[in-house]
Amino acid sequence: MATIRATAETLTVTLTRAEKVLGLLRDLEVPLSAVRSVEVVPDGIAATRGLRAPGLGLPGLRLVGTWRRRGDRTLVSVRRGEPAVRIGLAGQRYDAVLVSAADAAAVASAVPVGR
Repeated sequence: MATIRATAETLTVTLTRAEKVLGLLRDLEVPLSAVRSVEVVPDGIAATRGLRAPGLGLPGLRLVGTWRRRGDRTLVSVRRGEPAVRIGLAGQRYDAVLVSAADAAAVASAVPVGR
């Protein structure tokens, strides 16, 4: 499962080897100044919008990859039945990150917005 960690200067999304291979992704590291919003969504799969390109989509079970929608790119790694954290970014490769987390509220509260 992907993990989100915030340090004094950066936000890091670390993916498992399987997520990297299946989603054709790599770990993401962005400055905290690029973080525009953080929210918890109750169902990560339902919150995923757009078309997968590239990545893995098992409808209703697991979504991993890049989802595109009218100029927006979202890094997605979500599982069925788990809440997720959505992090809005500015001026980065991805416009948002959507990652499942068992304790999404704790993860979201650990990420500072607009530093």
